[in-house]
Amino acid sequence: MCGLVGIVSNDVVVQEIYDALTCLQHRGQDAAGIATEHRGRIELIKSNGLVKEVFGADHMRKLLGNIGIGHVRYPTAGSASALEAQPLYSSFPVSICLAHNGNLVNYHDLRNKISNDKKRLLTTNSDSEILLYLLGQALSKAPNLDVEEILNASQMLHDFCEGGYAIVALLLEKGLLAVRDVNGIRPLIIGKRESAGKIERMVASESVALDALGFQIERNVAPGESIFIESNGTLHSSVHQNKTTLNPCIFEFVYFARPDSVIDNVSVYKARLRMGEALGARILTERPEHDIDVVIPIPDTSRTAALQAAHVLGVKYREGFIKNRYIGRTFIMPDQNERKASVRRKLNPIGLEFQGKNVLIVDDSIVRGTTSKQIIQMARNAGANKVYFASAAPPVKFPNVYGIDMPVRSELIANGRTISEIQEAIGADWLIYQDLNDLISSVTPGKKGTMSFDTSCFSGEYVSGNIDEEYLQELERQRSDTVRTIRDSKALQSELLIGAAS
Repeated sequence: MCGLVGIVSNDVVVQEIYDALTCLQHRGQDAAGIATEHRGRIELIKSNGLVKEVFGADHMRKLLGNIGIGHVRYPTAGSASALEAQPLYSSFPVSICLAHNGNLVNYHDLRNKISNDKKRLLTTNSDSEILLYLLGQALSKAPNLDVEEILNASQMLHDFCEGGYAIVALLLEKGLLAVRDVNGIRPLIIGKRESAGKIERMVASESVALDALGFQIERNVAPGESIFIESNGTLHSSVHQNKTTLNPCIFEFVYFARPDSVIDNVSVYKARLRMGEALGARILTERPEHDIDVVIPIPDTSRTAALQAAHVLGVKYREGFIKNRYIGRTFIMPDQNERKASVRRKLNPIGLEFQGKNVLIVDDSIVRGTTSKQIIQMARNAGANKVYFASAAPPVKFPNVYGIDMPVRSELIANGRTISEIQEAIGADWLIYQDLNDLISSVTPGKKGTMSFDTSCFSGEYVSGNIDEEYLQELERQRSDTVRTIRDSKALQSELLIGAAS
């Protein structure tokens, strides 16, 4: 998962892009980058690290111009190498900087075709480079590179690319391009504000970035739509002629998005409240005579659901874990060893909330089970009498192939296990999951049939329709934790060699 932002303003944009990226830091902690246009050239600064670590005062002074894009990244396809930090740059057929959120499921086919048929040297393992190449090829066939030709060229991406993707691209002396996949899997929203009588526009992965900068939500980028914003703020649009459907990733509402965001006109906060309400009702159905003394969330994303679940159950809600805010999100850390080591450093229990009590711990989801097991043990060590565990999402049984880092089935605790087996594996006295239909209803109350979702990590049903057993087995070979650890180690060695040679 990554975070995107693009701004066309009447003033220098670098500070606002920086601020927007800090609002989107939860979407990626591996790398950050900003590209701006000024006086006929593109300035680009990017590196591994958090936004505040990548950009210093000297960098900000170099990134001049009133149009630019930014990106925060964590790796899905590709590696954690600094060479793959975004935006990516190409000078063909015009200077282009591109940033991407999502994952191309036909990446290997496209890479082989480009490498073999076109004899093109690809310098990274990132599918974002594929997108940059394809966009450049399409633009090279446009004689004038006017707005209509740019939109038509961007629409050609949908003819080649399969999967989930949201794109922002800066085209030198042309403007800002934004594209969303034909299924609308990855989020992308447009905002506008008026300054000195002129319209300024912004695109971002989440509305919270617009809010922070004083932009009003204009609308969402539609599935299969290309948006082009000229340097004067004029907006142009084109939608792919083939069938498009809105199937946003439901895991955005469960975990990734900030609660103060609105995605495809749905409040993430309200959706999580309803998840907690449904979860509480499910607990009452299965255990009407429960002996729960207190409901405790795992901060931060489960707080909203836990609060409402406690209300439904009629028991106390307490903050039993204190979070070290200087430790990143364990879910998106690049390998299992880091995830295990960070949990105990990240959370510390308040003993008096556990001592002698039957506690219900609520989490947004259970993916690998690593965090859940450690937290349950922490609760026992803090003196809990019984530890019950509830997931505001259904069992995660399948990989998410559209840009969320749950790549292989062997790493998912719910794959091939019953709920009782999972309960035993994580050490809970009782385990309960959200029902999938209840989750969908929580995100779309009263709108049954009007909005669909990609629920593939729960249901195994992939909206792009081209994911089969062979594909999932190949994922296992390519993107397990072990494979990625070896790959990232090799990438680091290459970077050290390059650095030593220079």
